[in-house]
Amino acid sequence: MAASSGDESRRPNPLPSGLVSNLQSVLAARRPPSPEDAGSTAAEAEAPTAETAADDAPAKPVVLLTCAGGIQSPGLAALVDALVKGGRCDVHVCAPESDKPVCGHSITIRQTVSATSVHFTGAKAFEISGTPVDCISLALSGRLFSWSAPALVISGINTGPNCGYEMFHSSAIAAAREALMCGVPSIAISLNWKKDETKDDDFKDAAGLCLPLIHAALADIEKGTFLKGCLLNVGVPSSPAANKGFKLTKQSIYSPAQSWQAVSTSRPQPAAHFMGMHQSLGIQLAQLGKDASAAV
Repeated sequence: MAASSGDESRRPNPLPSGLVSNLQSVLAARRPPSPEDAGSTAAEAEAPTAETAADDAPAKPVVLLTCAGGIQSPGLAALVDALVKGGRCDVHVCAPESDKPVCGHSITIRQTVSATSVHFTGAKAFEISGTPVDCISLALSGRLFSWSAPALVISGINTGPNCGYEMFHSSAIAAAREALMCGVPSIAISLNWKKDETKDDDFKDAAGLCLPLIHAALADIEKGTFLKGCLLNVGVPSSPAANKGFKLTKQSIYSPAQSWQAVSTSRPQPAAHFMGMHQSLGIQLAQLGKDASAAV
């Protein structure tokens, strides 16, 4: 699923009718009421007291968030803020302590994983020393939170697109997939980040853009009509404020051309060293250390 920012002719909506209906209801609820409706709404609001309404209100569904960008990522902060202000769910966070973008579905074994409570306004949150998949696995184990299982897991808002070949090594998608494998509905949200163009406010716009979709998904989950056996992978364009809606797309078959180059280092190691060219050469040389240089 991707957010659409261009003008397109009308086509039959391939999304499930229940999800579309709930999404339309959420959007309609956001419109300002007419003067006639405002008067009747005010009269109705006087009938029950706030205290009685709070006592009779059902428990809010729990939404668990993680983000491959880490606990301090602007995308995670924007999504937490939007969900808390939306008031539709109880928000819990379990995210890596640092940026872990291409871990795939890796997990931590034969060593401990630390969990530290951190402050998020309106949400209970932990930072984890492991991978994004570790975060979801630990959170769903019942060791950190008192609930038995969340209603929904969201991985995001992640930096950069996650489609095609990238889905196989994306830890953002892997976190949502881990939840799906544990029987919990999940959504991965990624913003098409562009260097020197994307700003932190774009993550806020992306969060506001995806909020009706999240609320619609929660409504379907509560009714038992949410999609079974699959996760939603939402891609937000680089200019989310210009978004004009959502459309269902086919999975891209894009695959980058991977090449390898021999490198030499000053370290006394008998093994040969090679570097994959999926990233820029400069970045990879820096990862090997200052003493690494391209072999002639």
